[in-house]
Amino acid sequence: MPDPTTPLRVVVVGTGGREAAVAWACRRHGHDVDVVAHGPALGTRLSGRATDLVIVGPEAALVAGVAEECASHGVACFGPTAALARLESSKGWARELATGLGIPGPRHARFERDDADAGVEWYAGSGHPVVVKLDGLAAGKGVIVPDGDEATRAAIHATASEGPFVLEERLVGPEVSLLALCDGATARPLPLAQDHKRIGEADTGPNTGGMGAYAPAPLPLDPDELVATFVQPVLDHLRADGTPYVGVLYAGLMLTADGPRLIEYNCRFGDPEAQAVLPLLDSDLAAHALACTQGRLAQEDIVVRPGAAVTVVAAAPGYPDAPVVGAAISVGPLADDALLFPAGTSADADGGLTVAGGRVLAVTGLGDDLAMARAAAYRGIAEVSFDGMQVRRDIGWRAPGAMLTSYAAAGVDIDEGDRAVAAMRAAVERTHGPDVLRGVGSFGGAVSAAGLATMRDPVLVASTDGVGTKVDLAARLGRVRGVGHDIVNHCVGDILVQAARPMFFLDYIAASRLDAELVAEVVTGMAEACEGAGCALLGGETAEMPGVYAPGAFDVAGTIVGVAERDALLPRDDVAASDVLVGVASSGPHTNGYSFLRRLFEWVPMDAVPDGFDRPLGEALLEPHRSYLDVLTPALAGGRVKALAHITGGGLPGNVSRVLPPGVDAEVRLGSWPVPPLFRLVRELATGVDDHELHRTLNMGIGMVVVCAADDVEAVRGAIAEPTWVIGELVAADPGRSVRLV
Repeated sequence: MPDPTTPLRVVVVGTGGREAAVAWACRRHGHDVDVVAHGPALGTRLSGRATDLVIVGPEAALVAGVAEECASHGVACFGPTAALARLESSKGWARELATGLGIPGPRHARFERDDADAGVEWYAGSGHPVVVKLDGLAAGKGVIVPDGDEATRAAIHATASEGPFVLEERLVGPEVSLLALCDGATARPLPLAQDHKRIGEADTGPNTGGMGAYAPAPLPLDPDELVATFVQPVLDHLRADGTPYVGVLYAGLMLTADGPRLIEYNCRFGDPEAQAVLPLLDSDLAAHALACTQGRLAQEDIVVRPGAAVTVVAAAPGYPDAPVVGAAISVGPLADDALLFPAGTSADADGGLTVAGGRVLAVTGLGDDLAMARAAAYRGIAEVSFDGMQVRRDIGWRAPGAMLTSYAAAGVDIDEGDRAVAAMRAAVERTHGPDVLRGVGSFGGAVSAAGLATMRDPVLVASTDGVGTKVDLAARLGRVRGVGHDIVNHCVGDILVQAARPMFFLDYIAASRLDAELVAEVVTGMAEACEGAGCALLGGETAEMPGVYAPGAFDVAGTIVGVAERDALLPRDDVAASDVLVGVASSGPHTNGYSFLRRLFEWVPMDAVPDGFDRPLGEALLEPHRSYLDVLTPALAGGRVKALAHITGGGLPGNVSRVLPPGVDAEVRLGSWPVPPLFRLVRELATGVDDHELHRTLNMGIGMVVVCAADDVEAVRGAIAEPTWVIGELVAADPGRSVRLV
């Protein structure tokens, strides 16, 4: 038996990036390592030179029986037998085993080759979108996630023509890779990782073997608990059957709203997860693997270094469909915080490297946190070049959302703003005379203006607001006209909720250094919005403030003044329990939550078009705040509207509460309106943000809420010439509550 305290003679089977990472992890602890391809060379190596340990990389080698071949030579093998490798080579068999063991996963069915009609029938009867998978090995690319009925039927027919296949209920949520070392009885987790399967940024385009990964994934999950749920039951079952599982068992999990669910099992280290996870392992991989073959993993001290790792893959042109090989590869010097793992490369006659496969190489960056590791990885990959090189620029793009737990985590504290309003209320209200009807805490101030002779009892209604950090994104993308619409329409909405029509608008623009073209573009946007609202743009103020604003940064604010009849002011005095909340769609985030959104999408290019979007992400984020004036005027004229709530900073909880009288709360039913694609993606990424925090940070698709009596709902909705939704109702107050999301 080999002595684990002395250098081991290790053979790593496989020649890809994963195997390069395994070999690196073994060599860094002084072991003698050979990397060989599966085939005759392995048999020659096992019979010709003493070997202490074989670590198997690719799944195809396991299915071909490398473990049995090692056993015939009396060599310890870290990898399961061919029979147990069915966990990866037959998705249907693995899914049936997991279901029988009570492991959480999607509904599914397996079908034979060319049995497309049965597959289509099962899909049609399921009532859910499905994922289409080849039953056997497909190098990480045998999975289709079709969009829509026609695409699903086509995917089923195409996959059925290739071989047996599995249909699974399509689950929604971020994925996580759980890699566990197993000795037949004990399983020990390595750091959780997340990889990037799609070829395109923002996870678009066809599946690949993996374009990058990072670890540890910043998720509120306990790896030991995940092992207990998804790995240990399989180990216990196989051991009871007399076929103990030795090697890595990789559980691909999806984090759904109902908790983690099993997507698939793999029987080896992931690729590129291994390139991100193994550099974080400070203890000896070869010693751990040998301990697994000897059934003593429980005695091993697995040590993980603090910090994080991010891996970026460079792929050949044409990958994944038809990689073009042969290009010369140039690699410059890498810093100490970056590692290069070759994969699809070969040496030319002059000793240089050329492209020889789809995924050519990977660079792993190390750092004290994910941001530092990511920066190191991209500095490293910048030293690599070859013709047609494909590199995703957004590796790790889901991590910022997972790390956010509140708006305050993005640098904006809503609670602190509420405290400021409370602290100033008394001082402000001391300045109010009898003509001030609405003040601090309302959507806009209201002052009686009885001198307007054409009205019975006119009231001036005013509001001042700003665009906030949305201007930073607008400046970076060179799309600033929209912020002119934003500021005017935001202010129009703030006085509309008191039933006022706008009279005039004043603007304010400040910058570190004024750019005449930028100012003209913003003011043109304001003029367009004022024209649409029927109010005059009287002008305003521009300020150049070097040292206050960062270079290139600017800010926009404005004040609007409108007028309403005193007896038509909203909210009315008869707002009461049993009244109904009607939601009117927003056009996007409007002007709130951008500190959160900029952080959330920090690592994804703004020209990426995520799944379900009809335009680039940057355009979706910069969609101007819509005006509700013409939309809601007919409903207001009907006299049935009791109150309006403009969903601005504070979201649904913070704004619906403004129109509630004492003794009345509101219940908003989540799921009662269709959430637009941008907000669905936000919800998917911000895994650490609960529903209440999310809905007080962003409007989530509802920009204005109408309050009316239950008997008037249909009349009010009929007066609004666009889709609306009944999203909740008013109820008797519950101490400590105001607006409940249910």
